[in-house]
Amino acid sequence: MSTLAPLRLLREPSNASEGNHSNATVGAGGSWCQGLDIPNELFLALGLVSLVENLLVVAAILKNRNLHSPTYYFICCLAVSDMLVSISNLAEMLFMLLLEHGVLVMRPSIVRHMDSVIDTLICSSVFSSLSFLGVIAVDRYITIFYALRYHSIMTLQRAVVTMASVWLASTVSSTVLIAYYRSNTVLLCLIGFFLFMLVLMLVLYIHMFALARHHLHSISSQQKPPTAHRGGSLKGAVTLTILLGVFFICWGPFFFHLILIVTCPTNPFCTCFFSYFNLFLILIICNSVIDPLIYAFRSQELRRTLREVVTCSW
Repeated sequence: MSTLAPLRLLREPSNASEGNHSNATVGAGGSWCQGLDIPNELFLALGLVSLVENLLVVAAILKNRNLHSPTYYFICCLAVSDMLVSISNLAEMLFMLLLEHGVLVMRPSIVRHMDSVIDTLICSSVFSSLSFLGVIAVDRYITIFYALRYHSIMTLQRAVVTMASVWLASTVSSTVLIAYYRSNTVLLCLIGFFLFMLVLMLVLYIHMFALARHHLHSISSQQKPPTAHRGGSLKGAVTLTILLGVFFICWGPFFFHLILIVTCPTNPFCTCFFSYFNLFLILIICNSVIDPLIYAFRSQELRRTLREVVTCSW
């Protein structure tokens, strides 16, 4: 089995036979339906980069007491989730390579048990990563629209309960997914979860951007040159585009793949789309690499702490 195995179980519909898959691929249209042969080295390289990035984020947040707040705890949990994606990916790759080369010899039952553990870890980290993206969006929304009441709304106790609930729900959901991954009902629930997160982030961030734009307009209307208003609006639009664009580009193709599995499992063009599944997995790992750049490294305080961590200025 290859890397990100529980996700690869969703490569194509369970009722699609090998013969039907080959015929549909040929009939759908030639060479572009052959998919992409992505080497394991690329999965390995991206996994290592993501691991280092997110490990630095966690270390910086733990080191600096000024970052011990619900907002940064959520960012830390997102980094841990992305880090677990990388760790489980690397662990599974190493495990399979040792088995293939005969370095590691185990009974089939033990291999299946180890495989289930790694599968649960990968799926749980994927679920928690998506969930904490939504939690961070809600936290930012409360920070902007309920600034004076933020500390009474988002208390440390509520933050801890939120984080524990996300991790528990992610573990349970991943277990159900691995056990019933061939059920369309489970796939529909997974698709619904992604669409909920997408709509949640879309509504919250657009509302925040609209408020920021209104405030900038109010300030610029009292000034002669409105350049600050235009520059601020442009910066806000760019930030919004990055946040939602990265989320949609990295996660959208995978969940569109799931939608096609449910709606048109035997259609030749859907089957052709299935052949690019490895590319969708690469995009998910890329999201783990990009998340720290968007949510963590833009903080001046965290960047300063990060320099201290890198230079070992403890």
